[in-house]
Amino acid sequence: MKTTKEINQWGVRSVSFWMTMLIALGIIFVGAKFLISPNLGATDFGIPFSNTNDIAFGRIKGIRDIFSGLVLLPLLILKMRRAAAWVFTAAIIIPATDCLIVFATNGPLDIQHLLIHGLTAVYMMITSFLLFRN
Repeated sequence: MKTTKEINQWGVRSVSFWMTMLIALGIIFVGAKFLISPNLGATDFGIPFSNTNDIAFGRIKGIRDIFSGLVLLPLLILKMRRAAAWVFTAAIIIPATDCLIVFATNGPLDIQHLLIHGLTAVYMMITSFLLFRN
């Protein structure tokens, strides 16, 4: 017979664990890209730099993205599902706002970048639901 702790154990066997890990590692990768190649990072984001002075802002975004991913890793490693759920849910504001910024800057015809940011926000909403539901 399994104990309550064993039944409620969350970790590598959970889909929500890996969905969260994917976002954490993905945003670390995006941040590293902004640090290593800020121009490429900005272009991939959907708003290329207009001059070389903007490169510093790309690096600022890069380190913040890396932090956003790193903050989730200890919660995943320590199997702190509820804490991960709250942090992850709060982080939905980032891709949602990114989508709005791309829309305000490029307009509705930049479907590719709007979808990247918008679908990331939707993916994170689904993951948050699963994190709280487990």
